Amino acid sequence: MEELEFLMNSLWTMIAAVLVIFMLGGFILLEAGSTRMKNAGHIAGKTVFTFGIASLVFWAVGYGFIFGGNGNFFVGLTDFFYSGAQADGAGLQTTVFFVFQLAFAGISLTIALGGFAERAKLSVYLIFSVLFSALVYPVIAHWIWGGGWLFEHGKQDFAGSTVVHLTGAMAALAATILLKPRIGKYNADGSANPIFGHNQVYTALSVIILWVGWFGFNAGSTVSVADGFFGFVALNTNLAAAAGSVSALLISWIVLGKSDISTMLNGALAGLVAITASCAFVDTWAAVLIGFVAGILVFYSVRFFENRKIDDPIFALSVHGTAGVWGTLSNGFFATKELATVGKPGLFYGGGFHQLGVQATGIVVSALYAFVVSFVILFVIKKISGLRVTEEEEIMGLDISEHGTYGYPEVFLPNEESKNA
Repeated sequence: MEELEFLMNSLWTMIAAVLVIFMLGGFILLEAGSTRMKNAGHIAGKTVFTFGIASLVFWAVGYGFIFGGNGNFFVGLTDFFYSGAQADGAGLQTTVFFVFQLAFAGISLTIALGGFAERAKLSVYLIFSVLFSALVYPVIAHWIWGGGWLFEHGKQDFAGSTVVHLTGAMAALAATILLKPRIGKYNADGSANPIFGHNQVYTALSVIILWVGWFGFNAGSTVSVADGFFGFVALNTNLAAAAGSVSALLISWIVLGKSDISTMLNGALAGLVAITASCAFVDTWAAVLIGFVAGILVFYSVRFFENRKIDDPIFALSVHGTAGVWGTLSNGFFATKELATVGKPGLFYGGGFHQLGVQATGIVVSALYAFVVSFVILFVIKKISGLRVTEEEEIMGLDISEHGTYGYPEVFLPNEESKNA
């Protein structure tokens, strides 16, 4: 019986890992659809390329920094260049657990790189991907998931509202600040011009792909089939996404007079991000409330950043940052006595303010670390080689300036040349 459970745990976690990796397809469609078609091929290619970098760095040092032994305050110091020959883990195959965790590292990096969209050099993606995957993500993951000091304090982050999403968002914030806004985004008086994405159907499809992938993200984080608890986690995940999509559409309808499709899609993603920390710790009614609040928050957060001349093309700061903060804090309110297997119950379940303080501390420290280290990395790159393509290259589009071809050649090339391309 134990052997069967071991095999089923390993199989379930491997399926979940595949679902998380498939989310990269959703991020390609999200970023490409939310930006202009002259950059679509570049966005698709760099997403695959940078996931390759994240995978290699995670194999070399990332896994060891997060889960290795003999560590210090920041990281673990064993299991580098993971061979796959380590002993089987408790409850599932360690190689499966490695692949599952690798997928999370790749998603966090992909979120971070959303802040570079439409204006960063490809070389910057390469350098930053290596350093983020080695120096930023593993440290925070070690603190919270790898037995580090935040874990010891009882920080609740079941599947990564802080570890994955807020970490990526803070790196994206550093990038948007240093890269400056895209050409034409702001007028001389500070007013913002909308730069519309070229394909809203892509963005809608991306949300469905990400929504499905999130079942691997959250339910897969049980890494177990015992007692079917992953079904409860999946239920909470779906309810939060549903509530976020509805509340975001309603708030846009009330405030703008028209229901905004982009806001609704962001609301679904914000609900997913928010419930990621608490999906295993809260009752279903709380999951609905967490998602509903996230959908409203993302609407106002997008406007907050835009009014401060922070050009965030795919709304990473709002969807992954603001919603990640709210989702992590929500444990401090709604974690129940029965479900709080890590830390203590929330404020509304007799736990007082203790867990809320633990959650807030984890948010502040993790956000500051991710932002400061990412900012320093990018600042050094900027001083040495520059971060941004030239004005001419940005106007041309990164497809042609960085890669010598277009993602949509039939649109940009003359008819005869397009036929021969």
